[in-house]
Amino acid sequence: MIEKYAVFGNPIAQSKSPFIHAEFAMQTQQKISYQAILAPVDDFPQALATFFKAGGKGANVTAPFKEQAFEACDELSELAQLAGAVNTLIRLNDGRIRGDNTDGVGLVSDLKQHLDDLKGNKVLLVGAGGAARGCIKPLLETGVQLTICNRTHSKAEQLSQIFKEFGSVEAIPLEALVNEYDVIINSTSAGLAGKLITLPESIVGHRTVCYDMSYGAEVTLFNQWATAQGADKVIDGLGMLVGQAAQSFYLWRDVKPNIVPVLNKLRQQL
Repeated sequence: MIEKYAVFGNPIAQSKSPFIHAEFAMQTQQKISYQAILAPVDDFPQALATFFKAGGKGANVTAPFKEQAFEACDELSELAQLAGAVNTLIRLNDGRIRGDNTDGVGLVSDLKQHLDDLKGNKVLLVGAGGAARGCIKPLLETGVQLTICNRTHSKAEQLSQIFKEFGSVEAIPLEALVNEYDVIINSTSAGLAGKLITLPESIVGHRTVCYDMSYGAEVTLFNQWATAQGADKVIDGLGMLVGQAAQSFYLWRDVKPNIVPVLNKLRQQL
């Protein structure tokens, strides 16, 4: 029997998820269907309920519905609770819906593809929105020393307080940033609007790796800036996208797909 999965968003036509999960299914010989569903902005809960009532086994959720998905769950993983947002829904055997957040697992798995060991690295996380929040615990679990900065410093400070029990984390105002970092992660979407958050050049050294959660056919604005500052390496967020999808697939099917061939195919399509 073919089991049904989907991704919900608005807009959704741009989603790479149907391609990614079709590749995972073929690779692991899983019998599933996976479709993109355009949910009405004002009626996401109904669209979700209709899907699960028709036999849906699980779903991914993208913008602008991650917070609404959080509210729609009967139970939540610890990562989802801490993130305050859900990107993966699992229908349990008793019909209840469990919510999870796989973004941080996706980010860490991609960083590990590029860096041997994260432990002890000084990492700067730029931004304090939902994208950042979903990744902080998985990052701290690798043993990094994490600094969070954000235009509104109080938001970064709030996150550092929430996550301090999980590892070394502090918040520093943008204007107080001086020292070099081993890894700088941009979680803001400013680049998508053709803008850049202003960061001091001194934080990038010749050994610094810069990571932008955004991706595209061209090098992202943040990674262009990082290269101009002499960063050792720049990475975009396509690997994070495939990594979070692989974790969703694992939660649904209990099978871990191989990310690399799917990422390579996706890169060629951009």
